[in-house]
Parts: sequence; structure tokens; C-alpha cells
Amino acid sequence: MTTPRSMNDPFATPVAGRLAGKVALVTGAGSVGPGWGNGRAVAVRFAQEGAIVHGVDLDSARLRETAEKVEASGGRFFGGECDVTRSDSVEAAVQRALQSHGRIDILVNNVGGSAKGGPEQMSEAVWDQQIAFNLKSVFLTCKHVLPAMVAQGGGAIVNVSSTSGLRWTGAAQVAYAAAKAGVIQMSKVMAVEYASRGIRVNTVVPGQLHTPMVEVRLAGQRAGGDVDALLRERQARIPLPFMGDGRDTATAAVFLASDEARFITGAEIVVDGGMSVRCD
Repeated sequence: MTTPRSMNDPFATPVAGRLAGKVALVTGAGSVGPGWGNGRAVAVRFAQEGAIVHGVDLDSARLRETAEKVEASGGRFFGGECDVTRSDSVEAAVQRALQSHGRIDILVNNVGGSAKGGPEQMSEAVWDQQIAFNLKSVFLTCKHVLPAMVAQGGGAIVNVSSTSGLRWTGAAQVAYAAAKAGVIQMSKVMAVEYASRGIRVNTVVPGQLHTPMVEVRLAGQRAGGDVDALLRERQARIPLPFMGDGRDTATAAVFLASDEARFITGAEIVVDGGMSVRCD
């Protein structure tokens, strides 16, 4: 089931200018397939609001569609390759952004992906990879961006977690759930530590969205390649009668990154159609 975008599309009538003059570094700004992944949607939505977007991805080819969509909206996009699990790669990406524009006003940590299994089924190697990909990546980007934000007198960090970090969401993915819970708590700790220096840290917590990753990866893992069956299974957990996508994550991220959220830090916005508050 798809979102009734013709009735209410946040990308169709953006409130232009909320991020005007801001420089944003967005990780995972590509997508594994066509459509609206979280990172791609964030990059486009930020550009629509006036931000200069530096988007990075492990595979720079995935940034092409993102760049095309940003340019079609009249925005400015600079893309580059980055392995967010490696400190030297993250540092290089941060320095490229700083050398180009002298500052980073917004950091969006969007990289993530799940692997199935509980402690018995999951190998130690997969556990380590999941923690590095979903949690260490946030630590590394913050480690290299925060000094610049401190020096310039402020900034906004938006970390993307998952409802898997809040509750059981239908499948055992113990490392992903632990890492995404860690992202939420890391955000709270940084929010308090850096509040006096004008840096806000908040988290968007998406639920089970219809993104390209669902069709390319998750369907093969959980529904034998039957995308429609997986979407029906996921939709059944959502009280609203449609499934959101990356644009819904992006709209929440815009608000948290903007001055409209100037008095909000250490908070979470859950974007899941009501799934996490169900009692069954």
C-alpha cells in the first residue's frame, strides 16, 4: 500500500527558506535503488529549504539520482564517497565540506541497515559489522564535526535511529536494535554536553517505511523476494492506513535542523504511523 501523496505531499509545497544559508553534511545520501530512501529525501528536502548539501555515501554512484533531484529543485549539492565506519574517511569528508564552505551548520547521520538474527544465530563478525555501521558511524561523524561546530559557535545534529531501538518490530535483529537504541541514548548524552555551546542534538525515529532498501534487501531476507507480501506484513503493524517513506523522515529532520526547533534538544520525533504505540 502506498502513501496518498496526491492529497498531502510535503515535497510538493515546501516551505522554502527554513535552512537558507546553512551548510549540511548528510551521510548515506544515496539509495540502493530508485525512489525515496531516507538520505536521498533528506538531501533533497534540505536543498529545497535553502541549504547547501554535502551528501556522502559508501558508493558514490548512488548519489547521482540524489544530485539530479536536488538540481531539479534548484538546490545546491556536492557529493562524495565516504566509509562512515572508518575515521580517516569521515575526517576527509568533513574536511572537504569545511574547505568548500568554511563551516558545517547541520549534520545528519542517516547511515544504517539491519541484519537478521538473535544472539544464537548471529555470528560475531555480523554483530561487529552491525555495531560499526549503525552506531560507531554516528560516533565518528560527531567526533569530527563537533570541533567545527564548537569553533563556529553552534550547530544542529540530527541522528536517524529506528523504532527497532524502542521496541520489538516483528523480526529478530538484535545487533541493529541494540545499535539504534544506542543512537538515541548517544544523542541525549551529546545534547546535554554540548547545549551550552549552542549545539542541539536530536533524533528522528522512523518506523517501517516503504523505501528502496525494503524492496532490494529486506524482501529477500524475510519474504523470499515477495515485496508485496513483505509490504502487507509491515502495513498490518501500522495504525494509519498507509506506509510512509523517506520523505516523512526528511520532513521531521528539516524541523529539527531548523531554527523553529531552537529550544528542542535531546528529543526524539517518532515517524511510524502510530506503530510503536500499539498495545498488541
